[in-house]
Amino acid sequence: MNETLQSIPLLNLALAFVPVLIVIGIIWKWQLGYKSSIYAVSRMLIQLLLIGYVLAFIFETDSSLVVIGVLSIMLFSSSWIALRTINLPRRILYAKSFWSIFLSGGFVLVVISQGVLNLKPWYLASYMIPLAGMIFANAMNSVSLAGERLQAELDRNIDFDHARAIAMRASLIPITNSLFAVGLVSLPGMMTGQILSGISPLIAARYQIMVMCMIFGAAGIASALFLILVKPHFRSGLK
Repeated sequence: MNETLQSIPLLNLALAFVPVLIVIGIIWKWQLGYKSSIYAVSRMLIQLLLIGYVLAFIFETDSSLVVIGVLSIMLFSSSWIALRTINLPRRILYAKSFWSIFLSGGFVLVVISQGVLNLKPWYLASYMIPLAGMIFANAMNSVSLAGERLQAELDRNIDFDHARAIAMRASLIPITNSLFAVGLVSLPGMMTGQILSGISPLIAARYQIMVMCMIFGAAGIASALFLILVKPHFRSGLK
């Protein structure tokens, strides 16, 4: 397992957009708002191209302030994006989203980086930033799903406690499905990347176990905190 990771020529990379264009074509044909999808794909492309250059610089620095700055941007951005699916004004729920992702993500990040990996120094950018990205992203998605489902259930005049339970269960469906499927249906991105870069599958499996635990924990804790904190802002027919 000592092969070097293959570099993808830009022309070959362009082929990856063929299925993307097919999906956008279907969305356009079915009148589902294709402009949003084009914007999302374009934004993804620009952001990833830019972040490649930024991370190359950050990974070479030895500054805890730079790492903290990057983590803060991730946190503030994810807290805002998480509320995209909720009809209430974001400014009303932003603090709730922020504290839910910060407390859950921060706790899990400390456990993983300082307990499992024992990073030295603690702000080792090449580990902290990718780990924080996975943690905050999954917490963000979980909060977003929980908020959307909570609002949908309350709109059906379900009492808050019952709606909260349904929302919590729904928010964990993606990560729970991943737990069932990993190793049987899919090899997750991190494990695949490590194997392609020449790392032993046995070592890659340990890292993937760590990743699955951390994203399940971050997602579950974030959803629970958010659903607890937002209760005063949601109306229920029985509350």
